[in-house]
Amino acid sequence: MSSTGSLRRTERAPLSAAFTRDGVATAVAALLFTVIIVSFRPFQPAGAELTGDGGDIVNQLGFGSLGAVSIFSLLAFADPRVVRSLVSPSWALMLGFFFLSVVLATDPPSAMRAASFTMIGIITMATVLVLPRDAESFARVVIFTAVVVIGLSYIGLIVFPHEALHTADSQEPEHAGLWRGVFTHKNIAGPVMACFSFAGLYLFRRGQRWWGAGIFCAAMVFMLHTGSKTTAGLIPFSIMIVVLPSLIGMRLGTPILFALAIIATAVGTLGIVFIPPVKHLAAIYFPNLTYTGRTTLWEFAGEMLAKKPWTGYGYESFWGTPLLLNQDQPFDRPWDIRTIVHGHDGYLDIAVLMGIPALCVAIYTFLIAPLRDYMRIPARKENIFLGDFFMMVVLFTALNGFLESFFFHRGDPVWLFFVLGVLGLRQVSLRPIPVRRPG
Repeated sequence: MSSTGSLRRTERAPLSAAFTRDGVATAVAALLFTVIIVSFRPFQPAGAELTGDGGDIVNQLGFGSLGAVSIFSLLAFADPRVVRSLVSPSWALMLGFFFLSVVLATDPPSAMRAASFTMIGIITMATVLVLPRDAESFARVVIFTAVVVIGLSYIGLIVFPHEALHTADSQEPEHAGLWRGVFTHKNIAGPVMACFSFAGLYLFRRGQRWWGAGIFCAAMVFMLHTGSKTTAGLIPFSIMIVVLPSLIGMRLGTPILFALAIIATAVGTLGIVFIPPVKHLAAIYFPNLTYTGRTTLWEFAGEMLAKKPWTGYGYESFWGTPLLLNQDQPFDRPWDIRTIVHGHDGYLDIAVLMGIPALCVAIYTFLIAPLRDYMRIPARKENIFLGDFFMMVVLFTALNGFLESFFFHRGDPVWLFFVLGVLGLRQVSLRPIPVRRPG
C-alpha cells in the first residue's frame, strides 16, 4: 500500500493489468510473503535449526535472495515516504540492543549469521507491507499466501504424512498424530493457522466473503488438529477483544482490553515465579500449575539473568550452548535445561539474551506503540478492517509469547507474522489506505 492517492480509472484487461508496475509489485509481495512463510525447507522437522549453523547452502542462498529481492523491490516499486515512515525511534533502539547482543555473543560470527536471517525476515515483511498499492492489492497478497501455505499443508498430510504429521518415532512421541503441515512443529503450525484465520476474517469483513470464509474455515480446521489448546482458546479471545468494541462503537475498549490481557497473562505466567505474593497464592490454590514444566525453566533463567541483568548473555549464547550443557541437572527437575532450545517465554528470553533494558524497550516497541498506533487509525473502512486484522495478529502472538519464544528467531513464521502486525499497525495509522475504483 505504497501510495496514498486514489487510482485513476483504467480500461485495461485483468491480464494486461497484471504486468503493470503495480501488478508486478503485488506479485512480488505475494511471492515474498509465501516463500518466507513456507521456508526453504518445508516438510523438514529440522528445517528451522538448519538456518542458524552457517553450513546450509539452501537457506543461505534462499534468504540471501529474499533479502536482495526485497531491497531491490523497495527501491524500485515502493514509495520512499512510506518506507521511511515504517522506521521509528523505538525500532531503531530495539535493533541497536539486538546488534549489541550479537557483538556480546560468545561466538559473534555465528550469531551474526543467525542475526542476518532475522534482519532479512524483518526487511521482507516490511516489503510485503509497502509494495501493494491499495487495499485490493494487499487482499490479493493475503489470499495467494494463505491458499498456498494452507493448501500445501493439507496436501502434505497425504503426500508426505511422515513429515506433515508428528510421529511416534520422533523426539516428541507424545505428539504423534498431530498436524504440523509444512512447518517444523505443531507449536508453529497452530499459531500460523491462527493468523491466517484472522486474515480470513479480514477478507470476509471487506466483502470477499467466499475467500474469507474458505480461508478462515480451512485454517481453523488445521489449527484444531495441531492439538494446541492455548491457540484454540486465544483465537476467539483475540477476535472478541478486537472486533466487538469496534462493532459497538467503542474502539477505545480494544487497547484497554489488550493491556489488561497482557498484564493478566504476565502475572499468571511469569508472576507465579517472580512475584512473591502471586507465587504464594499460586502455591496455595494452584499447586500443580507449572505450564508443562515451564516454571522450572523460568526460575532457572531468572537466576541466570540476575548474574547479567544489564547486557544478558548475548544473542544465540544461552539456551543450547556449552554454558548450559555443563550445568548439573537435579534429578527432580521436570525438564533437562541442557537440551532446551529456548526458554518458552519470549519476553524472558529477550532479557536473558539482551538484558533488562532491552526488555523495557521491547515492551514499548512491541506492545505499547502498537496500541498507540491502533488508536490513531483514521476512521475509514479499509483502515479499520486492516487495522483490526493487524491488531488481532499482534494480540494473539503477544499473548502466545508468554508460553513460547519466537522474538528475533530468524525466519520463524510466528515472529514474521508478529512483525507484520506491528509494522502494519504503524502503516495504517499514518495514512488512508487507497481503494481501487471500479473501472
